[in-house]
Amino acid sequence: MRREGSKLSIAESVLPETRQFISGNMAVAQAARDANVKVAAAYPGTPSTEILEYVAGFPEIYSEWSINEKVSLEVAIGASMAGSRALCAMKHVGMNVASDAFMTQTLIGAVGGLVIVVADDVGLSSSQNEQDSRYWGRFAHLPVLEPSDAQEAYDFTRAAFALSEQYEVPVIVRLTTRICHVKGVVVNKEAESHETRGFVKDPSRLVMVPGNAKGRIPKMMARDLALKACSEENDLNIIESGTDTEVGFITSGAAYFHVKEAFPDAPVLKLGFSHPAPIEKIRAFSQTVEKLVVIEEVEPLLETELRAANIEVYGKDIVPKIGELSPPVIQPAINNLLGKAGEYNNIIPAQNIFPRPPTMCVACPHLGIYYCLSHIKNTIIAGDIGCYTLGAGHPWNALDTCISMGASLSVAQGIDKGRGESDQNKNVLAVIGDSTFLHMGMQGLLDITYNKGNVTILLLDNRAVGMTGGQNAPSSGINLQGQETSQVDFRKLCEALGVKPERIREVNPYEMPTLFKALREEVKIKEPSVIITNQPCVLTERYSKLPPLKVDDDKCTGCGNCLDVGCPAITVTRRETVIKPNGKEKELAFVQIDTAACTGCDLCTKPCAPDAIIPARNISCDQLTNAVEVK
Repeated sequence: MRREGSKLSIAESVLPETRQFISGNMAVAQAARDANVKVAAAYPGTPSTEILEYVAGFPEIYSEWSINEKVSLEVAIGASMAGSRALCAMKHVGMNVASDAFMTQTLIGAVGGLVIVVADDVGLSSSQNEQDSRYWGRFAHLPVLEPSDAQEAYDFTRAAFALSEQYEVPVIVRLTTRICHVKGVVVNKEAESHETRGFVKDPSRLVMVPGNAKGRIPKMMARDLALKACSEENDLNIIESGTDTEVGFITSGAAYFHVKEAFPDAPVLKLGFSHPAPIEKIRAFSQTVEKLVVIEEVEPLLETELRAANIEVYGKDIVPKIGELSPPVIQPAINNLLGKAGEYNNIIPAQNIFPRPPTMCVACPHLGIYYCLSHIKNTIIAGDIGCYTLGAGHPWNALDTCISMGASLSVAQGIDKGRGESDQNKNVLAVIGDSTFLHMGMQGLLDITYNKGNVTILLLDNRAVGMTGGQNAPSSGINLQGQETSQVDFRKLCEALGVKPERIREVNPYEMPTLFKALREEVKIKEPSVIITNQPCVLTERYSKLPPLKVDDDKCTGCGNCLDVGCPAITVTRRETVIKPNGKEKELAFVQIDTAACTGCDLCTKPCAPDAIIPARNISCDQLTNAVEVK
């Protein structure tokens, strides 16, 4: 559909075969290809992960999973300094990691086009906090583009590279979860050529010692003024007239479509180039409506700027400050403002559904680990970010803290050093995954050994970035392109970071008695120790399934011990309450195993008191196939 006044509308000259039904993440990847990007780097993080996975399918672009977001941005910065176009992608919390390099690059600017795609997890679908990455544009004096659908994700990414080179500035493309994952029709445009200019020595610009940095600040201020003027006239900021001028909206990103659904007849100023904000364009628009409302996810950034510019607006005083601003959220708020409470314009309110808490995969090697941790007494357990964060939930309840990527070791060190009288006899243990350890955890281990901490580290090496879909990491020995490369030896690495060789143990997490024994022994040692588990993520091709198991109904006593493992292939078929000899009630839980899902990992047999879990030998291959198809 052509949007009036927009030069980014679908051109009639585009060939039909370029039309695709794709997600915003894939649209960004295709834009990188068509913009002739030479280098792309990222660290996996939902909702941005698929961007680089799709880019990796284009052999003309060098792409890599970097060790963390800071490294990925620095790789992209280096490519830009060499005169090539470069793209870096990350989720919102990744920008916190990359911010050191990011805040200096604002002074250096860009040589080849440099685009940073940041995906905000509005509504906290898979994140430990909710951030608004538009702040980074204000903080770092950089332009921010905000697409509202997959087509604009493609168009705006293409536009970002041109803007970056025109003003010699890195450009932020801010996505949200809904734009990253929702699919739409995208029409690609003709790919462009870009000549790599090569690296040109310019120490006064590229060497950011204080003397040189001071000289770049006036240039940054002049660039701010030029970008403000550009924003006022830019075609990405579109005014859509409406027949009902009782209320007008200023919005951007996915919230634009929520506004259009809730109030289709209202005038809207849609900001694609949202920072610097086109203040004078907004001022003129405000004169055409009775009430002006800013709908922005999630912080009142624009609202605050408009009030500072003496433009009367409504915003977070009437709409929520957290979560997505969907039509059922927007419409009641606006109707209350207009004195029309109770009118809903056929908007269907969100329905309450039965909750489905997240859980680990069938046969996940972490299942046995958390079963053991839940039975380790007198121990404070510091957790980290990854699949294993789920160990904080039912049935394990085996994590006491979780802050950020790599924080478990440093937090555990702080707990050890800051413990009071009541904690003097408690053990301190940190849980961390392999990719998280390499991302930000190594420094924490070095801190523990250097400062003589008393912490046990449980390093879960499943040879993948499991939480985001099993991407390769340096622990896998395979790179993004599937090529064999160097593989980290965690035993040697931990030893190099100061752990004594005799305090490093490697354990198969499916052998729960061995793991439990190792945990009990190591947490009592009064010096740093590391237990490394060594089984692959079940989502990867490295995992090999075994024949499935089943429950022998005649032997099952309903003890429910197998449920404590937490495997989702085990379900309760019925519950019974019995009276024990001492007169107390006991609830029995009789279970079954979904043999179509079971991979025969054997974890559930370990706590089964009556040995009621046995191989499902009486199930034929045909029956298993049919079971999978039915499921």
